[in-house]
Amino acid sequence: MLELRLQQTLHDVIASNGFITVLTGAGVSAESDIPTFRGPEGYWTIGSRNYQPQEISNYAMFLNRPEDVWKWFLYRRGVCLKAEPNAGHHALAEMELMLDDRFQLITQNVDGLHLRARSSAERTFQVHGNLNYMRCAEECSLEIYAIPDEMPAMGRDEELPAELWQRLICPKCGRRARPHVLLWDETYNEPHYRFESSLKAAEKTDLLLIVGSTGSTNLPHHVLRTVLRNNGVIVDINIERNAFSEIALGNKRGFFVKAHSSTALSAICEIVRKQYVQQEN
Repeated sequence: MLELRLQQTLHDVIASNGFITVLTGAGVSAESDIPTFRGPEGYWTIGSRNYQPQEISNYAMFLNRPEDVWKWFLYRRGVCLKAEPNAGHHALAEMELMLDDRFQLITQNVDGLHLRARSSAERTFQVHGNLNYMRCAEECSLEIYAIPDEMPAMGRDEELPAELWQRLICPKCGRRARPHVLLWDETYNEPHYRFESSLKAAEKTDLLLIVGSTGSTNLPHHVLRTVLRNNGVIVDINIERNAFSEIALGNKRGFFVKAHSSTALSAICEIVRKQYVQQEN
């Protein structure tokens, strides 16, 4: 399914020990039946009013209505916990094992499925955070903590028992915890979201795979521009053309693969696998 020119490019990059960065977006998670939460799944009712995702998922709302914001994130977490990593997640985990320190995964997804597919935490920059973690809302430290195991996978209309609300506190200072997710009115930073590390990875990238992302946030664009500036190869994988595919196709060394992420990533992983076996022998 991959055109011959792209196959040859992949062979050349791997054979020359080139560095590969993969940037994943919501399209990868969609194949595990996780909604984007920008449609009907994202609307949230408080009292008689419906809130859009950008209204409920922001720090100003958290300061005013922390329990309502937590309910929405716990619902999202429940949806994601019921999902399983798909073939695309597993292909990327295998590619990391073979490419080792020549591989970097940058994900906009907060569902944690890459880590559940055995991608390593060290080589997976979760630039929007992870729904399975929390941190001190007062930033008493930079530590993040796993949401307690006893926290249920909440349904949309379920209420969290009072005793469990007491578990959503900072273990260090005892004050309120917040979801470890980049909110709409916040900006990227290095300690929590690996902003500078992502740009450093982009600086040394020979081939960038953009998978299932339409570029609705600015970090992917920073990464793309950095790779282009250094004459790297851009490969956009999506089920429909978008801003990234137009940029890729406008570059002599760019590619657009119109396919589901699991299909395309499995095909790319097979090329990496064959090249890896050849080099090992």
